[in-house]
Amino acid sequence: MNNKPLLVIVGAGPGISAGVAKKFGNNGFRVVLVSRTKESLKRSIQELHEQNIDSYGISADASDPKSLKIAFGQIKSEYGVPDVLVYNVANITQGDSLSLTEQQLIEDFKVNTVGALTSAQQVIPEMIERKHGTLFFTGGTIALEPNPEYASLSIGKAGIRSLALSLSETLSPYGIFVGQVLVHGYVKRGTYYDPDRIADVFWDAYDIKDQKEIIFKEV
Repeated sequence: MNNKPLLVIVGAGPGISAGVAKKFGNNGFRVVLVSRTKESLKRSIQELHEQNIDSYGISADASDPKSLKIAFGQIKSEYGVPDVLVYNVANITQGDSLSLTEQQLIEDFKVNTVGALTSAQQVIPEMIERKHGTLFFTGGTIALEPNPEYASLSIGKAGIRSLALSLSETLSPYGIFVGQVLVHGYVKRGTYYDPDRIADVFWDAYDIKDQKEIIFKEV
């Protein structure tokens, strides 16, 4: 078994996931990306390979607990127990509370919050046993200041924030760090919210482990 620490990111893509994968990979981590879209996985893995980062892809649907459980079973079987888990998935549905349907809210919540719980529960037992591990959740300041035009996402981000804070209290006695980065703006390369800049925040949070909630906002 490879002795390098293992990072698992649920939600592969060109934004925050790519930045975090590159940052941790360049600091000695193996990287497993989990995504529903195989093409996205293929592109992301190729980019990491070009930077000589040990990286692998697993297909799974964050809205489907069974799919996630199978994926994590495969990860542990093939690559070992994750040292760091990052949940970076969101369904971004535009619409206010008057147009939002019950079913849409439920479907979005499965991805925005429930998938984070399912993913975390797949690695927590081994982390408790080892008294070591880190869980990260990508949040948004929309959890603190809801955007009425994105009612479903506001609710989902509030949910994942509460989940992260709850897990932090529950797991800290076992030596497990739970953190979240609440991003205030639209992630785009070449701006303040460049994914590489956000990845630095994740790395510093992992390295120092003194803040369970970081608000990333341009002043």
